Amino acid sequence: MRIKRGVASRKRRKRLLKQAKGYWGRRKNNIRRANETLIRALAYAYRDRRQRKRDFRKLWIARINAAVRPYGLSYSKFMGSLIKAGVELDRKSLSEMAIREPESFKAVVDVAKNGLN
Repeated sequence: MRIKRGVASRKRRKRLLKQAKGYWGRRKNNIRRANETLIRALAYAYRDRRQRKRDFRKLWIARINAAVRPYGLSYSKFMGSLIKAGVELDRKSLSEMAIREPESFKAVVDVAKNGLN
């Protein structure tokens, strides 16, 4: 019995081109170019899902550092004194507080200063 493989390969190629939809030039409709681009895109997506977590942490640290400088503290001293004072706020919430609620952030800074002394 003879088995023709056209259906399976067409399905595979259609799936590939569907994933490459929206790419520029031949990358969206040429099987080989689309496959190359797709492999690279999926690799970047995998890598950057991990990178995103690092990038956000860097952003939060920069925001906190900028927010505590006017109070005469550095980021490291601020975080160290918060730990000593027993305040369990994460960097994300601290940075949001520094932007949206400066009064309550100042109260946290005061608690940190007391923990420092």
